[in-house]
Amino acid sequence: MRVMFTVSSHPTHYSAMVPLGWALQAAGHEVRVLCTPSQTAAVGRTGLLPVPVLDGMDVATRLRLQYYWEAVNGIWPYPWLPTHPLTGERLDDLAGFDTAAFTAKVAPELAARAARGFDAAVEFARAWRPGLVLHDPASLEGLLAARVTGVPSALCLWGPAGTHEPEHMRSVPTDHSGSFPRYGLGEFGLDMFDRVVDPCPPSLDVPVRAARLPVRYVPFNGTSPVAPEWVEGPAPGRPRVCVTWSTALTRTSGPDSYLLPDIVRGLADVDCDVIVTATPADVARLGRVPAGVQVLEYAPLQAVLPGCAAVVHHGGSGSTLTSLWAGVPQLLLTFASEQTATARRVADTGAGTHALGHLADRNFIGAAAGKLISDDSYRSAAAGLRAEMLARPTPARLVQTLEELTA
Repeated sequence: MRVMFTVSSHPTHYSAMVPLGWALQAAGHEVRVLCTPSQTAAVGRTGLLPVPVLDGMDVATRLRLQYYWEAVNGIWPYPWLPTHPLTGERLDDLAGFDTAAFTAKVAPELAARAARGFDAAVEFARAWRPGLVLHDPASLEGLLAARVTGVPSALCLWGPAGTHEPEHMRSVPTDHSGSFPRYGLGEFGLDMFDRVVDPCPPSLDVPVRAARLPVRYVPFNGTSPVAPEWVEGPAPGRPRVCVTWSTALTRTSGPDSYLLPDIVRGLADVDCDVIVTATPADVARLGRVPAGVQVLEYAPLQAVLPGCAAVVHHGGSGSTLTSLWAGVPQLLLTFASEQTATARRVADTGAGTHALGHLADRNFIGAAAGKLISDDSYRSAAAGLRAEMLARPTPARLVQTLEELTA
């Protein structure tokens, strides 16, 4: 069988799909991953073959536009304005983004680029003739290509944000290019999703209205260096807390979302050792690191988290699912709508605590992390979610289901 993936321009969105791609290849199926040129190297490093033909609005721009309109509509929850949708620079006034000029000049070009990406996906599908198409929530090209060529498709969730969130929390974009009508399919709608590959524990109650294809989440934290041996297993002596932060959050949510220094200062009031996983740029901005804090650049969370008593992060899907996989209580401090939806679901299960990032000062962070460590109910709830996750079919078993679907 030939399986065609389509993925968005955001690198971490693809990570959740990688183990399924491996499982398909290991079962003898041919896999191709349609992506933007900017994703070619990242896809290639996973061992799957990239086809860099997609185009359109990059994910960072789409998110910044979404946040801008949240502010215009009065539902942006933070005390500062969102960043300029095109430049990412701080806005002092909403009028600093010329919406009329964007609508007249920029939006048509972005729509034309997206249309070229949709056409490329359809052209490739017609020539290569896959038997199955898999796509992430932000890559509608796969859905269109599958519908045009008449083959089954499935949307692959990258985390606990579902297909039917409130509009400002949706990870599924709108077809601004008009490509679905161009191919005679009518306007794009959420009811076009027939199947959803869902790696989330059932207790998170992720809103999906298509047929679910459950799968066990398998962490893929990129091709980063191996973590040092001392992080494996429980920490001797004091409990260990992991801090991990987004590599892209500042670009989308602005400089006020850089909370690493506040988190580190807050954890200084807790009787624990701290591991910070961060990019070199974030480490440089962190400044002087207090005693008891170890900084590991690009350390894979799947190696670090199992020995931790708690984790602090921004609510990103990869960090959230890997923390659930490890059974570690979470403190989620969010600066974006989708991440807030994710964080609320985790907190509702009792496996973590959530706060909007601007409300989390040093005292709050220290108190919340201390409670996650000392209150066994959080650990028990996290262990329950991990058990739910491990009870789901492995990617290899899902491959058998997909083979039956396409037989």
